[in-house]
Amino acid sequence: MEIKHLDIKITGKVQGVSFRAVTKVVADQMGIRGMIRNEKDGSVYIEAEGDDTLLEVFMDWCNEGTDRAKIENVTSTPGVVKNYKDFEIIKK
Repeated sequence: MEIKHLDIKITGKVQGVSFRAVTKVVADQMGIRGMIRNEKDGSVYIEAEGDDTLLEVFMDWCNEGTDRAKIENVTSTPGVVKNYKDFEIIKK
């Protein structure tokens, strides 16, 4: 099982709607490791690590989001694996 890394940016109404907390629960259940944080421009930034199948399912979830979120755009780019131990919420 080869671990891959994705840098993900999600725009829309994703702050103030429990998006980070729910994303952590989903990532933990899927076995995705990495981090999530709010950005100053109102978007959310995620670094996610897992195998291809897990990342594909996680990306599907990112495109749907929570009930209260309104996802406008999701972009992802491959990155360098950082070997995260778990999935954490980064609060600035």
